[in-house]
Amino acid sequence: MIDGLFKTYIDPLWEMPARPLSRVFTANQVTLMGLGLIGLVSLAYVWHHAPFWYALTLAIAFSADSLDGAVARLRKESSAFGGYLDAVVDRYQELIVIATLALVHDCWAAAYFAFSGSVLTSYMKARAAIERPVDNVAWPDLFERQERIFFICLALVCQSLFGAHFEVIPAALWLLAGLTHATAVQRFLRARKILTGGPRGDGVNPP
Repeated sequence: MIDGLFKTYIDPLWEMPARPLSRVFTANQVTLMGLGLIGLVSLAYVWHHAPFWYALTLAIAFSADSLDGAVARLRKESSAFGGYLDAVVDRYQELIVIATLALVHDCWAAAYFAFSGSVLTSYMKARAAIERPVDNVAWPDLFERQERIFFICLALVCQSLFGAHFEVIPAALWLLAGLTHATAVQRFLRARKILTGGPRGDGVNPP
């Protein structure tokens, strides 16, 4: 929702920190470096078990990951493959983070449903786009990637504050699972409206 509603305002903010990067790295290289950074801070959490520091380093790592689009614009090298690579890397980043939380906090069932909801949220829009062109930013749904990142970081901060009395992360992942699957349903209903509103929404396959 945040990205869909405020993308035109947020994107220019990344161009200042992206400018020095754009002189050295391509956008695809920045995307892959973001994946490596998420992997490193997640591996560190498995070792130090300090949720506050994981929240902080995740926030920095995910912020760095947002620089690839700005680098692409500055270098004028935006491409279909670059967008595809970014989307694939985003899913792997979420998988790494949620699997790390499941490993450290022993909550695999909650992690499974949270990650499946995240993937289905992405799939609902991607599959609709196969049937007909859709506006990539016109899907301001409940719990998109930016909201999920913020939620996970907030849950880790709460774990740091209240973990001595209550295990926050498993409960947070169950809540995340509910919210992501609700978002997937929301996108399904939006896609149904789009796909039944025109020539290719009548159930007849094109020739």
